[in-house]
Amino acid sequence: MNYHSKPMSNSGESSNPKNIIEFVGVGFRRASQVVLTDVSFVVAAGETLVMLGRSGAGKTTALKLINRLLEPTSGEVVVNGRGTTNWDRIALRRGIGWMIQESGLFPHYTVRRNIAVVPELEGWPADRVETRVAELMELVGLDAGLRNRYPHQLSGGQRQRVGVARALAADPEILLMDEPFGALDPITRAELQRQFLALQQRLRKTAVMVTHDLNEALLLGTKIALFDQGTLVGVFSKGEFAASYNPRVREYTEMFQASPLPS
Repeated sequence: MNYHSKPMSNSGESSNPKNIIEFVGVGFRRASQVVLTDVSFVVAAGETLVMLGRSGAGKTTALKLINRLLEPTSGEVVVNGRGTTNWDRIALRRGIGWMIQESGLFPHYTVRRNIAVVPELEGWPADRVETRVAELMELVGLDAGLRNRYPHQLSGGQRQRVGVARALAADPEILLMDEPFGALDPITRAELQRQFLALQQRLRKTAVMVTHDLNEALLLGTKIALFDQGTLVGVFSKGEFAASYNPRVREYTEMFQASPLPS
């Protein structure tokens, strides 16, 4: 089943206020290389959409279009009722938390300062910043004694937890996640996946995540968007994906048949 966004009104406002993110016939090319072709989907408030596909399928490009790190060469990406090219880049990005593989922490900042970056840029009072840092460290399972350590003094799992805390620091409505757990060992990865799932069930952020791992997609996603060679195969619920006879979906489900699929 494919979920396509509804037509935009003449005012440029989203036709459905519950849709936080909309792709409307989006294409992207670099010089002569076509990266995305006619991609349309919606992400409703509180959903976690997982973009699944092989390397080079266009997943990360689509993710970067949401926070205007890239701009579409055709079609429109809409965030909260406004096309991304009509947003001020800084204002748009401050409403979006960003999580990447290996956490992307500033190496010369302490844990505390990494988490506090966006609230301080937003001009929060110092006492509010300190309260928020303490809240988030507890929320993601970081010992308070780590606040003055630097990233190189932390384990991979601890660095990724700091990355989660930083993404949540200014309480953004949207989270974008580019294979955030991909560089971790299997045990730490499973721990952080479970922790993120618990956080998302509590916080209900609108999240878009990139992965090539079907098990991760089925565990964390409320919907799965399958990309293949720059096209969107479809957007599926977990049950629809697991039961689909679409040949490109079956490639994934058959690859993972040796392992039980999460419900």
